[in-house]
Amino acid sequence: MVDEFLETSIPGIFAAGDIANWPDPRAGRIRVEHWVVGQRQGQTAARNILGAREPFTVPPFFWSNHFDLHIHYVGHGSGKDQAKVSGDLKAKDASVVFREREKVTAVASIGRDVENLQAEAALERGDEFHPS
Repeated sequence: MVDEFLETSIPGIFAAGDIANWPDPRAGRIRVEHWVVGQRQGQTAARNILGAREPFTVPPFFWSNHFDLHIHYVGHGSGKDQAKVSGDLKAKDASVVFREREKVTAVASIGRDVENLQAEAALERGDEFHPS
């Protein structure tokens, strides 16, 4: 368990990566096992070890490759989210936007890398996201 600065309950001891359970400003307390999240947390933790006191607010972002299928995912959805598909899944050109009530919690995409980066930026800023 770490705080928003990735510091444990022991002052001066920080954690990042698979082991870190942190308070995400959008999803609540979460833990994500993906090297991209660990890398980004490690960068923030290092700055905080040096005295920055910078909260970790980057939305989780990761991808998975399955032969010729590349899935990008940003955010952290729950089992309660409503999913809406934009595009054509069979053509491997689509986004799936996950919402809890009216709030976007996550976006998964296939063949829409730029759109996924736009979703990541919108989630980080707390803005609304609409796929193109």
